[in-house]
Formats: sequence, C-alpha cells, structure tokens
Amino acid sequence: MRGSRPKKRVAALGSAGALVTATLIAGAVAAPANASAGSGHGQDREARGAAIAAARAAKAGIDWQDCPADWNLAKPIQCGYVTVPLDYAKPYGKQIKLAVDRIGNTGTKAERQGALVYNPGGPGGSGLRFPTRVTNKNAVWANAAKAYDFVGFDPRGVGKSAPISCVDPQEFVKAPKVDPVPDSEADKLAQRKLAREYAEGCQERSGAMLPHMTTPNTARDLDVIRAALGEKKLNFLGVSYGTYLGAVYGTLFPDHVRRMVVDSVVNPSRDKIWYQANLDQDVAFEGRWKDWQDWVAKNDATYHLGTTRAAVQAKWLELRATAKKSPLGGVVGPAELISFFQSAPYYDSAWASTASVFSKYVAGDTQALVDAAAPDLSDTAGNASSENGNAVYTAVECADAKWPTSWRKWDRDNTRLHQDHPFMTWANAWMNLPCATWPAKQQTPVNVKTGKGLPGVLIVQSERDAATPYEGAVELHKRFKGSRLITEKDAGSHGVTGLVNPCINPRVDSYLLTGKLDGADVTCAPHATPKP
Repeated sequence: MRGSRPKKRVAALGSAGALVTATLIAGAVAAPANASAGSGHGQDREARGAAIAAARAAKAGIDWQDCPADWNLAKPIQCGYVTVPLDYAKPYGKQIKLAVDRIGNTGTKAERQGALVYNPGGPGGSGLRFPTRVTNKNAVWANAAKAYDFVGFDPRGVGKSAPISCVDPQEFVKAPKVDPVPDSEADKLAQRKLAREYAEGCQERSGAMLPHMTTPNTARDLDVIRAALGEKKLNFLGVSYGTYLGAVYGTLFPDHVRRMVVDSVVNPSRDKIWYQANLDQDVAFEGRWKDWQDWVAKNDATYHLGTTRAAVQAKWLELRATAKKSPLGGVVGPAELISFFQSAPYYDSAWASTASVFSKYVAGDTQALVDAAAPDLSDTAGNASSENGNAVYTAVECADAKWPTSWRKWDRDNTRLHQDHPFMTWANAWMNLPCATWPAKQQTPVNVKTGKGLPGVLIVQSERDAATPYEGAVELHKRFKGSRLITEKDAGSHGVTGLVNPCINPRVDSYLLTGKLDGADVTCAPHATPKP
C-alpha cells in the first residue's frame, strides 16, 4: 500500500479491482564513497554514471523560470528541469527531464544554509507543493524556511517528470470496483487476472521506463538534483517512502549528506522490501483502525455510531454489507468504502471528517458518503494524477525487489492475515499482486548501512503508525550509526513533522539549523487528539 498521503478518494490501491486510496561541484565529480553499497553487477558502472551526470548538472545548473500556469504554483515559486540518464550504467544514453521547483529562504543572505529537498512518499508522490509551505505561511516550517530554500521535485515517472501510465485514467477510477474480500476461488481468479492485465498494461504503455523505475535510480537522481542546485552536500526531508529514498541515498552517497530528516519510516531491511512490508502494514492498519473506532465511540454524543468499538465496527460491517449488495448511488461498493475510510487510520486529521460522513449516512444521508467516496469522472486531471501515482507505486515496488511468483504463497499469507486483520489485507494484496507477474527486471534491494562520512540522521516516528509500522524506524536507527530517534508515544498519525508538537518541532528546527542532535533518543508525548 502506498505510504504517502492518499489523494482525495482515489490514489493508491487501485490496480486489481480494489481502488483504495491507497519519499557541490567538488562533491559532484568524485564517485560516491560507497559506490558498491547496492548489490549485483553494474553498481560501479552506475556509480560512475551518477558522478558523470552530477558533474554535467553542476555545470548546467537550473534555468529557473516562473512556473507554467497549469502547474498551479504562483510566484515567487520558480520551476525548472534537471536532466538525468534513464539508465545510469549508460550516462550518455537516453536522458529524461525531472521537474523541480523552489522558493528562496525567507531570512537574510547570512542566514541561508542552502536548499532543503523534499520527498513526500509514495512511491509516486509529487514534491512540487513543498515550496507552498512558505507561501501559505506554514508556522511549523517558518524557522527552517529562514535558513533554507525549499525545493520540491517530481521523481522519475511522476507527474511532470517523464510520467508513466499503466491504464487509461478514466478506466482506472471507474466504480464500483469488485469487493477486494473474495467470497470464492472464482473471485480470487478474477482478481489474479486483473493484476496480470495491469502488469501487462504497464509494459504496453511504459515498458521502456520500467526496468529503470527503482529507488536506487531515484536516489541517483536526487544526487544529480543536488549538483544542479550548486550544493556540495544534500539537505533532505523524506516522509514515508521518502524515508526509504533517504536511506538508500545515505547508503550510496554517505559523504554527500549534510542534514537528513526522515519521518514515518519504511523498514529498510532487505527482507521487508517490499512483499513483507505490505503484510506488516495490514497488521498495523488494523490496530490504528481500532484506535479510530475507540475515538468515535468516546465521542458518541457527536457521532451516534455506538459507545463501544464493537458497536462502531458492527455499523461498519453493516455499511459494507449494504454497499456490497447494492452499491450506494450505483458507484460506492466495499472497495470505494475502504478507499475513503482508509484515510482515518492513516491520518488523525481525517478522524473527524470520516466519522462525520459515516454519522450522516447512519442518520439517513447517503449522498454525503457517495460524494466523499465516489470517483469524480469530470476531474480528468485528478484522475490522470491518481492513475500515474498508482503506476509509479507499482513500478517502483515491483522493480526494487524480487517478489514471490507462487500464487499459493500469496493466498496462504493473505488468507491467514485476513482472519484477524480484515480491514486492509485483501485490498492491499490485490494492489501489489501485479509484482508477481511483473514483465521487467526485478533487482535485489540495497543493503542500507552507514558509510564513511554519513552525518547523524534525525528519525521521527509515531508509535502506532499504520502505513509505516514503528519497527521500521528502529531498524533504520540501528543501521545508521549516530542517528537519533524521536518517538511520538501513544500517537499514530502518518507524517509527524508537519503536526504541531512542542516536543518535536523545536528539535527538528534545531537539527536543521545547527546540525545538533539530542545526546540520547527522545520520547515525546502525542500531539493533541483530534476534536470531534
């Protein structure tokens, strides 16, 4: 499942019938210290290719202009492109352009510490909205904005950066999809067929890009962007999948890192990327779904959905059964419901709005739920963006690692997990199943570890995160020597650094502004619980 914020209604869990909403110059020319940190042949060639591309980008710089009108990024944000090789083993071969944007630091020239580059996750998320944190006067980021230019980019395959596609976007969002929870072997067979067709569609529409849609390549792209910005070292903020991008970058280019903040951490262990990581999510989602139900029950005076978790769950199961029998408004079945309700276990910020729509439905207003959960076929730009995000998600996860090809294994693992973790398990399985028949080469994941020159990295994680379970932060902390872990206790929102927490925000600021980390790991109280 996608580890970044799902776009409204349709983003990630989409492929196989479960549409569920489912991260200078001197430095540029030297090959990275840890060139062979990855695995398999070609790593040294790719390291050399990355050094060549970075040297070229350092020389070329970025031709900053006002952003094109249809990018919806108003002045003073500026936009440009950075050219990178499609295949780093062939640095003089086919090139692609990556879209980047920036806003200058808000402080004085003397206060400026360079660029802070951001990845929001996914894989498949666009970072181009990052500079709007400055134009929208986001208070949490005001101190960092004094010192840094805020730089966003669309990773390879995403949005404005040689975008890939696997299916017609209007087809992709069509509803209702099949219920992801199978009732029979025939249901499973139908989903397997959809997954296989989705993988074939990716090959048909984007085949030339697929072998190169890997996290290590995106990390090399990040180093070329660093060079193009004129930065000797990278300052990086990665959330969700962006933490894995940061972990791989830190492994391949340890001496190119200046400051790195990773928030809501993907477990970087090779054993987890990506099949097991998705199974781990199913367990964590069930836990956070229960947290939300507890909160709804506690606020029964507002929502009237029951005074216990069991009562709220009974209402959910009733809604699911009703929509399965006859999709609400003809378009909202169980798959669309999971898409919509999934944002509650993802983000506390969605707790109240999700509960409110559910409450209206139970009180007899079906339309509110249809409006919230059904696709908007008139939003062709949004639908294209959702389809593209799902294509990149699938392409990167399928290319990063070797996936099980035995259906028996998928069936056994998901059937077992579903028994106690029914909220997300099958929806997540179908979303990832195209990787079992993926038509392009699958790599061995990079062995994430500390290389020479890697500075202390700041890791921030909530204890009950559903999309990136807590163990991932502990694992990265072990692998990156000298890192510090801030744990937000009794909290579970995905993406912690953007929330107001007086224990966390000043520590992130202090690290970005001074490079100093606490002497030991820190446990913080949770941010404020959502108000009904």
